[in-house]
Amino acid sequence: MQHELSSALFKEAQQVIPGGVNSPARAFRAVGREPVFIARGDGCRLWDVDGNEYVDFVGSWGPLFLGHRHPEVIAALEGALDTSTSFGAPTVAEVKMAELICEIVPSIEMVRLVNSGTEATMSALRVARGYTGRDLAIKFVGNYHGHVDSLLVKAGSGLATLGISDSGGVPEGFAATTLPLPYNGAAAVQEAFSTYGDRLAAVILEPVAGNMGCVPPRPGFLQALRDLCSENGTVLIFDEVMTGFRVALGGAQSLYGVTPDMTTLGKVIGGGLPIGAFGGRREIMQHVAPLGAVYQGGTLSGNPLAVAGGLAMLRALRGDPGIYDRVEASSARLQAGVMSAAEDAGVKLTSNRVGSMVTFFFTDRTVHDWDGAASCDTELFGHYFREMLACGIYLPCSQFEAVFVSDAHGETEIDLAINAAAKVLAGVAETQPASPSQG
Repeated sequence: MQHELSSALFKEAQQVIPGGVNSPARAFRAVGREPVFIARGDGCRLWDVDGNEYVDFVGSWGPLFLGHRHPEVIAALEGALDTSTSFGAPTVAEVKMAELICEIVPSIEMVRLVNSGTEATMSALRVARGYTGRDLAIKFVGNYHGHVDSLLVKAGSGLATLGISDSGGVPEGFAATTLPLPYNGAAAVQEAFSTYGDRLAAVILEPVAGNMGCVPPRPGFLQALRDLCSENGTVLIFDEVMTGFRVALGGAQSLYGVTPDMTTLGKVIGGGLPIGAFGGRREIMQHVAPLGAVYQGGTLSGNPLAVAGGLAMLRALRGDPGIYDRVEASSARLQAGVMSAAEDAGVKLTSNRVGSMVTFFFTDRTVHDWDGAASCDTELFGHYFREMLACGIYLPCSQFEAVFVSDAHGETEIDLAINAAAKVLAGVAETQPASPSQG
């Protein structure tokens, strides 16, 4: 594949945009090449500005569960454009969106629409502190909750990809309000509650981690958090920005049967447009202004375009009883095919999958926390990424992200990805020195 136009655009972009990208996750630096500039998408396919075609397993980092340009989403957006792009005032559609979220997500009795996942987690944490009158919060190493000052501590994903443990520009006092603990480490959480229980406003986590790669909760971990928070009057927040409506219709909380006090949402609920939401128990959400003293506002909150796209997406998901089974089957087939190819090639690979989220870790360790993820051979992953891209397979450009499968991925596209992985992994094996396990 040739990428002359992408390369020229990247040089141009670096003159006016820090690093040439508007989010570090797009930089491709961790995989040893320049980013590809995308021109258009349709279904599960992408085309870059040089005309190269790819099977897309990024899906705008998760929201495109139905694929690019789904007809129902496009029709809804076209209808919304007939009214306006923004009002900064209440609309019927935002009420319908709120009602649908409350109907589907177990933990949400009231919800506030915002503009991004970062805004959702920032606001939820503020509400938890206002509700409890406490300051401290527990988060988990490798969990990313957006670029909120107090949560940019051991945050995985982009920070890990760039080799940054924490962010500059965050005062020590902000970071000091956050206790970072090992994900899946129930004993560490118990110890923290023993020491700080009456000061802990919130425990926030990704119920299925997606920002150190896909890492599911160990059996009993989520319930242990639920019990500790209930016993100590602490607000349990599930960050379901990534998992909400993706791993199951009701999110990870419905999949695992553990109900948090508050939930943050994003990605899927915009149908590909910028949006976020936070919600929870009525008694907690009534502390949000104008009902309560915890202020949160936004001119573009409930934007008619984002709400129209999100409503179309959620209605399509709820109205298709077989969609999650179909995507589950495609995802399982992808996982099994790539793992079989790695075994045949003698390449050390571990995989985790929850629903349509899959990560292939270049390590022989079981990955259930950040230490396991950090054991990966990131140079080998970079080689794998570059070669898969050359085969027309567009993957997340970080070892610490999940592959996203959509309903638009058919058997043809899954087979293309498996066959490409088999070719690339066989090539990897040929370049590595033999070890006892490889014969």
